[in-house]
Amino acid sequence: MKIIFDVYDYIDDLMALYKNEWWSDKRSKGDVIKMLQNTTFVFGIVKDDKLIAFCRVLSDLVYKALIFDVIVDKNYRGDGVSKILLNEVFNHPKLRNVAGFELYCLEEMKDYYEKLGFKKLDLILMKR
Repeated sequence: MKIIFDVYDYIDDLMALYKNEWWSDKRSKGDVIKMLQNTTFVFGIVKDDKLIAFCRVLSDLVYKALIFDVIVDKNYRGDGVSKILLNEVFNHPKLRNVAGFELYCLEEMKDYYEKLGFKKLDLILMKR
């Protein structure tokens, strides 16, 4: 497995990952490219020349780093791939001193992320 910080060479693999999830299956390639261009950091894991895991981070590099789109190919779930990916995020030279990392997840993923040190907050998510 290889960690990458630019997924443009794997954009079709990323689109395939997005198409397999209910929360991202409507994303267009053009919008995803624009999203990547405006994301602070991108992390991916490649195995056998295929993108098998991805996440992105928006951050001010001091107080907050918000992790988005944590996604692992269904064939590699349960193999510790997302833990490897997130450890790369936490240990990135420009992110390791950020005061706090945050992410959104479904209730069914809460226990998993708690094992990685995240805590559930009593906040209200608002959307416009």
